[in-house]
Amino acid sequence: MDGGGQYNPRTVEEVFRDFKGRRAGMIKALTTDVEEFYQQCDPEKENLCLYGFPNEQWEVNLPAEEVPPELPEPALGINFARDGMQEKDWLSLVAVHSDAWLLAVAFYFGARFGFDKTDRKRLFTMINDLPTIFEVVTGTTKKQAKEKSSVSNHSSNKSKSGSKARGSELGKFAKGMPAKDEDDVVDEEDEEEHGETLCGACGENYAADEFWICCDICEKWFHGKCVKITPARAEHIKQYKCPSCSNKRARP
Repeated sequence: MDGGGQYNPRTVEEVFRDFKGRRAGMIKALTTDVEEFYQQCDPEKENLCLYGFPNEQWEVNLPAEEVPPELPEPALGINFARDGMQEKDWLSLVAVHSDAWLLAVAFYFGARFGFDKTDRKRLFTMINDLPTIFEVVTGTTKKQAKEKSSVSNHSSNKSKSGSKARGSELGKFAKGMPAKDEDDVVDEEDEEEHGETLCGACGENYAADEFWICCDICEKWFHGKCVKITPARAEHIKQYKCPSCSNKRARP
């Protein structure tokens, strides 16, 4: 396992693109593909690692046999702890180790291709502007945004209909369709507040021109495209459950 084939990013922008691709794949494993990920992490198997790839795919596999490996290796034995702790705690643990691995790979490329102090600082700043995998998986950043929302007197806008949509802030459509008929002042306030809302699947920020939907169970927000829900389909969903929450009920 080489964690990325023969592709070697050489500029700050290329390394950051590599980082984002690997990060997206690992977030997918721990959120939208969590059932498949859970099953692949069989404690009866040998030491397993979670790999993320630049093409936004993920894989659970044995560590590289070559010593030293071509790239830094992810945490070993993530499967052994699976049945010994609560699932959400286990996923959080894997998320923390995944964050550490992503930084190791990014700065391995930086060292290998001679990034200077300015390049390293710029790379870290670009990485630091994204929420960590841990924050996406646990909803930490979303909670912080919600607290700021409460301070700014927006907490009263949360829908009481049980749909978990944020009232007029995100519109009256399908639990997450951003409203377009508010005046300019309200739109600016909404954009500022929801700019810190993150998709529970890909970890990207809220954008007013995209369709979003909220899980009625965990209250995380998702791009419709990330969970394959269209506005038309959402109109007919009385209670939406994200892939992660839908899978939990089937697990012993």
